[in-house]
Amino acid sequence: MPLTDLTLAECLALRPDLDEPADLDTFWDRTLTRARAAGGPARFTPVDTGLTQVTTYDVTVPGFAGEPVRGWLHLPAGADGPLGCVVEFLGYGRGRGLAHEQVLWANAGHAHFIMDTRGQGWSTAGGDTPDTADVVGTVPGFLTRGAESPHEHYYRRVFTDAVLFTEAARAHPAVDPARTVVTGVSQGGGITLAVAALVPGLAGAMPDVPFLCDIRRGALIAGAPPYTEIAEYLRLHRDRAGTVFSTLSYFDGALLASRATAPALFSIAMMDEVCPPSTSFAAYHRYGGDKDLRVYEFNGHEGGGGHHRREQLAWLRERLAPHRPTAPADAPDPATSAAPMTPADPVGPTALSVLHDPQLA
Repeated sequence: MPLTDLTLAECLALRPDLDEPADLDTFWDRTLTRARAAGGPARFTPVDTGLTQVTTYDVTVPGFAGEPVRGWLHLPAGADGPLGCVVEFLGYGRGRGLAHEQVLWANAGHAHFIMDTRGQGWSTAGGDTPDTADVVGTVPGFLTRGAESPHEHYYRRVFTDAVLFTEAARAHPAVDPARTVVTGVSQGGGITLAVAALVPGLAGAMPDVPFLCDIRRGALIAGAPPYTEIAEYLRLHRDRAGTVFSTLSYFDGALLASRATAPALFSIAMMDEVCPPSTSFAAYHRYGGDKDLRVYEFNGHEGGGGHHRREQLAWLRERLAPHRPTAPADAPDPATSAAPMTPADPVGPTALSVLHDPQLA
């Protein structure tokens, strides 16, 4: 498909002026304080998946208003000691699926939590977490659920679920809370940015082709759903644009990203009609922590696929490696005593720059 948005050079220079609510921080502080007060302990029930190298648990975490949020926990079988952890959020319409389906991060040696997204699970994988809020007069989908007020909006509930799910993951005895990374694709990427902003002390964030960034621009230029839900809603409710975009600004990943401090690895696809690249670049440029980026110039919303998973595996290996005690002063230098590194070694110095355009540095 052809480019439908700005060029890479234009995206690199982009610095959009976004309208930020004056009470954004207060809104989230109060929301999360109330949600934590309504919560309780997480539950973990063993599941027999038939897999011998991964141990799986059915997870239930009290989320927004104490409502149960389902998920999976995958652990490398026989793992010893607290592990680095990947908490994953899912794309639009996708539920947590079946217990045996997503085990990449556990096979890489990490604890892996997958959060079900409330009310979703009708596209590529089923879900088990209902959204209990009443829905009246909205466009099919989720962007206009509660569009008249940030207190009623669907993503207030989802982002709160995600924060509490991440906190439950970090509290699990198999997890090292200081080595926890959040990630997700599309909607999951937008949720990742929100959690990175709202949960301090994370080891990293990996948002892929993130949705929910510079939402107004997305509604104006996206050629495919879900952003088109907003235009469809406002086509009927012509007098509500100001209210709708004011509400959505509380859930805009480009605004929340400036509050994040964990290192991040972004991916953006330049032919993405679902999440136009300029909207994702808005979040990348405003991101508050150290950041790196992989751009896939000839891909649409599928992004980097398996190639990007390989990039993430290398990036995570560096950040989730166990902390080792400092070697004595008279210990041999590992750089000189170790075997020479071959060019094909995936942990070599070029492993993180193979797809990295120098102009993005």
